[in-house]
Amino acid sequence: MNAEIIAVGTELLLGQILNTNAQFLSQKLAAIGMNMYYQTVVGDNADRLRSAIETAQQRADILIFTGGLGPTKDDLTKETIALAVGSSLVYNDDALRSIEEYYARTGRTFTENNKKQALVLEGSVVFPNDHGMAPGMGLRRDNKTYILLPGPPKEMRPMYDSYVEPFLLPLTSKETLHSRVLRFFGIGESQLEETLQDLIDTQTNPTIAPLAAEGEVTLRLTAKHASKDEANRLIDNVERAILDRVGEFFYGYDQDSLQGKLVSLLKKTGMTLASAESLTGGLFSEKITEVAGVSSFFYGGVICYSNEVKQHVLGVPAGVLETDGAVSEASAALLAENVSKLLKADIGISFTGVAGPGELEGKPPGTVFVGIAGKGMKTLVVPLKLWGTRQQIRERAMRYGMYHLYKKLEG
Repeated sequence: MNAEIIAVGTELLLGQILNTNAQFLSQKLAAIGMNMYYQTVVGDNADRLRSAIETAQQRADILIFTGGLGPTKDDLTKETIALAVGSSLVYNDDALRSIEEYYARTGRTFTENNKKQALVLEGSVVFPNDHGMAPGMGLRRDNKTYILLPGPPKEMRPMYDSYVEPFLLPLTSKETLHSRVLRFFGIGESQLEETLQDLIDTQTNPTIAPLAAEGEVTLRLTAKHASKDEANRLIDNVERAILDRVGEFFYGYDQDSLQGKLVSLLKKTGMTLASAESLTGGLFSEKITEVAGVSSFFYGGVICYSNEVKQHVLGVPAGVLETDGAVSEASAALLAENVSKLLKADIGISFTGVAGPGELEGKPPGTVFVGIAGKGMKTLVVPLKLWGTRQQIRERAMRYGMYHLYKKLEG
């Protein structure tokens, strides 16, 4: 079965409200095996809504509407659908009684236009609104199913869970969708896609969907099967083929984050950490300390933005600063080694580089060195050539530091 969501509300088109309803419904419908090929947003205009309905009728079996069920004149979803499908609107006694009781209970004045919220499509199944006033409804007409839901998420979501999904389940196939997200860092979307192009070109079940985010790339693997175990087996096979090629860039699944994975690994290993930040100016420390309980392993950091602090607090010799420069492999190594000793931590991580907009020490913006040092490990310095605005370079350097520290500890 193919479903289409039609969200009604001029406020959505103006960007005054984020359409989180569509995201919620798409996830729910996919989980019960419904295909979603189109989503539409239309303002509070009867002619344009009627046009959207006629278009959706040509390509979808199930039309799901959100919004436009309220008491005002611009709430016209029910009226427009009634005309489109040749149905009448009738009062639903239970809904009308519930609305009247609400006004009596809250001591508010019940105005005549509030009765409009109790109107439903004749012959429809009415979905009670346990968290508001306007009920939802489901109508089957001419081999199409029409679902009308209120716009406020706090009303729509529980209505869907309690009443709409049970109404839709008999219409679905036994096959449902099962997904897994693979997360990668340090490889661009185009490089990842090119490396996996033959797998993407021949995808059937599971499907492979790349998606770029800030500083990382994800692959969503989705399998359709009646058995969750069999769907996971299909996904496992594709995942193995992918990781055989790009496993060096893989770091986690689904809702994992670099920050979360690094914090979990540090807690697991019991290793302590300190940071020396020139380029990033404390961004790494700030990100790490967003997580509760990190004081058990994160001892602190030194913001060494000036060469004086690098030399007199973190012990980088003047000769290194003069010969190699503050932005150098030698400085990054010494900063990481010395901050771990200064704060008596097992591991030190350092960031030094050029954020821009101009050059520094003859080096262009985006020149970055990340140092990682500690007890029992060979000091690692990662040279980076980053791009973007000053802030983007700083934030990307911080993420690369997290990634390489995680990979160093993991390996």
